Amino acid sequence: MLLDSIRTQLDSLSKSERKVALAVLAAPSATVSQNITALARAAQVSEPTVVRFCRTLGYDGWHEFKLKLAQGLALALPGASEAPDQDDLASDLINKICSRSINTLLDLRNNLKPELIQQALEVLARANKIEFYGHGTSGFVAADAQHKFFRSGVPTVAYTDPAIHSIAAALLRQGDAVVAISQRGNNPALTRSAKLAKAGGADVIVLAPSGTPLAEMATLFIPIDLVFATDPYTPISARLAYLVVIDVLAVGLALRRGPEFRKKMQNAQKALQEFDMQFDSFIG
Repeated sequence: MLLDSIRTQLDSLSKSERKVALAVLAAPSATVSQNITALARAAQVSEPTVVRFCRTLGYDGWHEFKLKLAQGLALALPGASEAPDQDDLASDLINKICSRSINTLLDLRNNLKPELIQQALEVLARANKIEFYGHGTSGFVAADAQHKFFRSGVPTVAYTDPAIHSIAAALLRQGDAVVAISQRGNNPALTRSAKLAKAGGADVIVLAPSGTPLAEMATLFIPIDLVFATDPYTPISARLAYLVVIDVLAVGLALRRGPEFRKKMQNAQKALQEFDMQFDSFIG
């Protein structure tokens, strides 16, 4: 995910920082094995420029950046970067697609900032109501979020229609919260609704790539930087990352509600069992 984050932010970097980014992307393994002086020389920039590049990406400096890069490369499974091919056997497809999904989740675990998740939980815990906005594939993530969050006892709804979430966003006020979800972060309608919600005083949590128009509308931004290529199967693994972040937030919010709320969920489970229905619990 770190390399994906660099790719998504290339256009927003300064000219000298972009040189550092391209040098890292060209030889990530070599970057891990060399010192800051060698990277600066390879990128034809100064060492302070390398440090600025690391801080622009959200790291304290060179050593933290290098550590995260090394962790990402060490965890990566073979075959994850290979696109499915017409002549692939079933075993090839299993390896490529499973490895890609596993790598995506390992990258997420390695790069998702706990402090941002903690801040998001604080916002959601005090919200009077929570609205989830998303389009296309992200709309399915929004619907999944609504399904999980309504069991936390907070009024929740998911909107995937641009006209509807535009009206809903304009009616929000202080104390309400929006979670805007986008795998690309450049949808004009979604960005407009986030802006309307923010203008009304609502908290706007954004799950999207860094350096995107939607990210700029956030009161709290949780970056999910994944590379997008022409491979039509890329969004499958990308969606997993967003669903896992939603799970983390949903479980975190449920646990914050305390033992009384947990008892209510257990009572709901018993009620469903009377109808021979399985309750999809996420807090055992």
